[in-house]
Amino acid sequence: MNAPTKPERTSAPTISLPIEGMSCASCVGRVEKALAGIDGVGSVSVNLATERADIRPSGPVDTRALVRAVEAAGYHVPSTVTDLTIDGMTCASCVARVENALKAVPGVTEAVVNLATERASVRGTANPQILVAAVASVGYTARPIGHSSADNDAATQRKDAERAELKRDLIIATVLTLPVFALEMGAHLIPGMHDVIMRTIGMQWNWYVQFALTTLVLAIPGIRFYAKGIPALVRLAPDMNSLVAVGTLAAYAYSIVATFAPSLLPSGTVNVYYEAAAVIVTLILLGRFLEARAKGRTSEAIKRLVGLQAKTARVRRDETLQDIPIGDVAFGDTVEVRPGERIPVDGEVIEGESFVDESMITGEPIPVEKTTGSRLVGGTVNQKGALVFRATAVGEATMLSQIIRMVEEAQGSKLPIQALVDKVTMWFVPAVMAAAALTFIVWLIFGPTPALTFALVNAVAVLIIACPCAMGLATPTSIMVGTGRGAELGVLFRKGEALQLLKDAKVVAVDKTGTLTEGRPALTDLEIAEGFAREHVLGRIAAVETKSEHPIARAIVEAAEAEGISIPDISAFESVTGFGVKAEIDGEPVQVGADRYMRELGLDVGVFAATAVRLGDEGKSPLYAAIGGRLAAIVAVADPIKETTPEAINALHDLGLKVAMVSGDNRRTAEAIARRLGIDEVAAEILPEGKVEIVRKLKAEHGTLAFVGDGINDAPALAEADIGVAVGNGTDIAIEAADVVLMSGSLKGVPTAIALSRATIGNIRQNLFWAFAYNTALIPVAAGALYPAFGILLSPIFAAGAMALSSVFVLGNALRLRRFQP
Repeated sequence: MNAPTKPERTSAPTISLPIEGMSCASCVGRVEKALAGIDGVGSVSVNLATERADIRPSGPVDTRALVRAVEAAGYHVPSTVTDLTIDGMTCASCVARVENALKAVPGVTEAVVNLATERASVRGTANPQILVAAVASVGYTARPIGHSSADNDAATQRKDAERAELKRDLIIATVLTLPVFALEMGAHLIPGMHDVIMRTIGMQWNWYVQFALTTLVLAIPGIRFYAKGIPALVRLAPDMNSLVAVGTLAAYAYSIVATFAPSLLPSGTVNVYYEAAAVIVTLILLGRFLEARAKGRTSEAIKRLVGLQAKTARVRRDETLQDIPIGDVAFGDTVEVRPGERIPVDGEVIEGESFVDESMITGEPIPVEKTTGSRLVGGTVNQKGALVFRATAVGEATMLSQIIRMVEEAQGSKLPIQALVDKVTMWFVPAVMAAAALTFIVWLIFGPTPALTFALVNAVAVLIIACPCAMGLATPTSIMVGTGRGAELGVLFRKGEALQLLKDAKVVAVDKTGTLTEGRPALTDLEIAEGFAREHVLGRIAAVETKSEHPIARAIVEAAEAEGISIPDISAFESVTGFGVKAEIDGEPVQVGADRYMRELGLDVGVFAATAVRLGDEGKSPLYAAIGGRLAAIVAVADPIKETTPEAINALHDLGLKVAMVSGDNRRTAEAIARRLGIDEVAAEILPEGKVEIVRKLKAEHGTLAFVGDGINDAPALAEADIGVAVGNGTDIAIEAADVVLMSGSLKGVPTAIALSRATIGNIRQNLFWAFAYNTALIPVAAGALYPAFGILLSPIFAAGAMALSSVFVLGNALRLRRFQP
């Protein structure tokens, strides 16, 4: 009797799926049963507490089949975002290959790879280990990354080490290449140099020395090009390294034959090109080093944000004060902050008073007063007072961590303008290799004597000059610098597409309350009649209004308290329906109400006629106060317009945009505000559910629309607009629905965001034009197109210099955005 065969062991990594909707042990059983029935599944373990399913495969498993099985059982598998750091990418064709490899993984719904950040963002249900393996299958190295301070420190250290290694290799290559260049080119450039070489070491030993030094250049600092380029060529997926490897090896191999077996070459073609191979490697290393330094500067915005995070926090635990790492602070911990210290995490003040510099969040330079109950944001700087606060958000939940995450996502995003670049670059390197082969054949057949020499030199020049580094860097570097500069100005692009769409905006629709205005009623006007003092009148009006819960009454009371006016006690309070309120203070009657109430009391309000007209024109409803039987004051309470709003509206008009206001106020009030601000179009008396319809109407009339709002009822309109802009002091729901967040809460951020969008997209177009036009124009020159008419050929050395210059130009142009001013 045959023994039962054991199931074949597999080294395939465990597949982990998040599961939503499970509520009990029977749910676990149903999910396990559904997953176990999928081909290739060896064992399944579903955990109700963690809401995850761990699947150990016994063979190939289709992740999409696992997801369908879970959903067929009545549960949901949410998509997750996995961020990977990718090592080894050098050009746009590398990006395309990594992206295609990731997209081919079962369960991946979206993959975006960024050359400038050297990162990939993958959305779907695929296991991170499988994603890493997919990247490795096309010749690159990947690692999952987090977003903690430690992760960022590790990434920075890795980049610093890479730059140090490049610098070391560049120095070695330069030291070894200079003698080669002097021995070969000196004979052509310096009179008498050729005779000196012939009299001392002779031509053959000259070539031996060049061979030895060039071999060292290619084998030590240049080995990186061959270690990556040749395997890519074998996989039929050539990249920039392949172009450099083929070009330099062709010149090197030809030179070896000329040095050690000249009889194998046709008569008149015996010459060496060691200096071309060595100088090409050195120049490309120089370009890589300058590129690495520039890339470091493009991510300085993120570094500065990460640098704002405190390293430690002083926490009260077990009746003692402990200094602990920031990552160990827990929700609800009591934290102390001394004067001048950085606030470690988000929280709420429970003891002390101080002023806090929140400019890193809002862009506003004036410190904000903090007292008991005030909110604190981690990363901001405490001024002179000591504060004790309760931690309300720690780790990834803090506002600063969320800002860093938003900026990283925007920097890693791919704009619609990149689609054309991706299509072209996928075929660019193979096309260049074909062009180099064609150049070689044409020169070999039709070229002048020595034809083989001309064919080799021009083919190498074509290979070297056409490296598509600049194409891959053109878009992501501008996005990185532009979004980073935006973060410094308090403008966060949550979605990369908004950076491109915002420049096309034709109309900006603005919700009034909380966006144009402060969002809360305040005492805006108080004019005192002759014979009365402001402090006396405001104190008595506020005293009467303390008995009312109406927002207008609260605004008057808050104004009196803000001015330090003592509010006296009242007696005999009475609400007079349809007219106002009245009370007695120290035996003196006080009445507050509309003009008809004053007339009922026999008082003439004509003395305030001009003021009443002005208030009416401004959309404000005046109230009057009588004290001791005499008319004492005219009062107006309104939602005041923010100080920055008029300047912001003017800036939008200067950018050629129309401005529309959406308000729930009555038409008279809304139109009065619109007249004061110069707003072009008004939609008044709009209920929250009507905002979406107004957005659709304005889009149909004017074109691309940006909607600016801050409240929960603005979320549908923000989502409906082409670009949703949320003010940062608004609600989380509004911010979540928006594409752009203004951290300062000021409308001035809108023209800043639009101007930055235009500047960034303009910068990208300049980069793309340079990258494509430059490469495309110089390929025919490198191939020798100018030789028949002008006798001009492009040396492979100059081709290497031009290629390095192309990438450095693109990076330098992108870095200009760091100087953008609103």
